[in-house]
Amino acid sequence: MFDLVLFAVFPYVAVVLAVLVGIYRYVKDRFSYSSLSSQFLENRTLFWASVPWHYGILIILLAHLLALLFPDSWALLISVPIRLYALEVTGLALAAMTIVGLGLLVLRRLRNARVLAVTSAMDWVLLAALLFQVILGFWVALFYRWGSDWYLHTAVPWLVSLAKLNPQIQYVTMLPWVVKLHMLNAFLILALFPFTRLVHVVTIPLPYLWRPYQLVIWNRRALPKRGERA
Repeated sequence: MFDLVLFAVFPYVAVVLAVLVGIYRYVKDRFSYSSLSSQFLENRTLFWASVPWHYGILIILLAHLLALLFPDSWALLISVPIRLYALEVTGLALAAMTIVGLGLLVLRRLRNARVLAVTSAMDWVLLAALLFQVILGFWVALFYRWGSDWYLHTAVPWLVSLAKLNPQIQYVTMLPWVVKLHMLNAFLILALFPFTRLVHVVTIPLPYLWRPYQLVIWNRRALPKRGERA
């Protein structure tokens, strides 16, 4: 019964919260739909934290998504041992990179008084959930090898069954608790999505593609010639 709640009910609750509350927030408070960036407060330090975090997590998420959407092609890709080894090592390195990047982001918020002042309680909740997730991901990649392969036979069919509204929890309930916690925490982050600045991931500035060109006019006073009064 407990597994049924965690792996067959909770994922739907997280998705419903993310969609409905996300839409409500966008309609009621559209200007809050951003990352609320504090980059202007400390640009140089942010670079060394933000770049490894964003590039690392985006590539990791892309790999998970490709395996989910194209399982047969992914299985063919990892059927050659050298490619499987390369993916495993790359995934481990990317996980380490995301931990370093996110750890620096947390440290920056703690050490910079101006950034700390604009950090809300939900920001800390989100940062804790994200840091916990990437640490779990690194742990799984390090101690439960060949995730590129067993992911296809556990998480993928479970997620597909959820999408078909026919949850098949047997694919994941027998996995190690660390792996299951990693999966459940992903849905927890999804549930937190509409309540945090994470909403900026869906704010793609598509209107920039068809808006008129921006005209910039320099309004600079000419320097006075020699002998003239300014």
